[in-house]
Amino acid sequence: MKYPRYEYSAEAELNFFEFESNGPKGKIFKLVQYTEMNIVGYYNLAFGDLDLKTREINDGIITNNGDATKVLATVVSTVYAFTGKYPEAHIFATGSSEARTRLYRMGITNNLEELKTDFYVYGLKIDETFETFVVGEDYLGFLITRKK
Repeated sequence: MKYPRYEYSAEAELNFFEFESNGPKGKIFKLVQYTEMNIVGYYNLAFGDLDLKTREINDGIITNNGDATKVLATVVSTVYAFTGKYPEAHIFATGSSEARTRLYRMGITNNLEELKTDFYVYGLKIDETFETFVVGEDYLGFLITRKK
């Protein structure tokens, strides 16, 4: 993506990516996790603040650290890394709330032309079918697959 992003660290399998958000509220640790779903080759992208005690994602917190674009660009960069290692992977993502899903939809919309050069992008409709992502449509979630 054309936006600045944070540097992240990851383990060798690229299932976990950690980075720090830096803004008016200080340093906030973030975690992106890819977990295989019940369909082989399909992965759920989970993202949120890292709970330093449990080492798990808390996706219910609204951080408001003033760097949402940079944070989302960093998450997208992990998608590039993950699908670079696993090019056949299908990545599913949805927000933990309607507002977050809408935020992700806006991020996809604003960067769709660039994303479409490397990925097929789909939206999950209310009838539980996927369609090629259409700007202005409401979706329950998103599915992306790396182009060959």
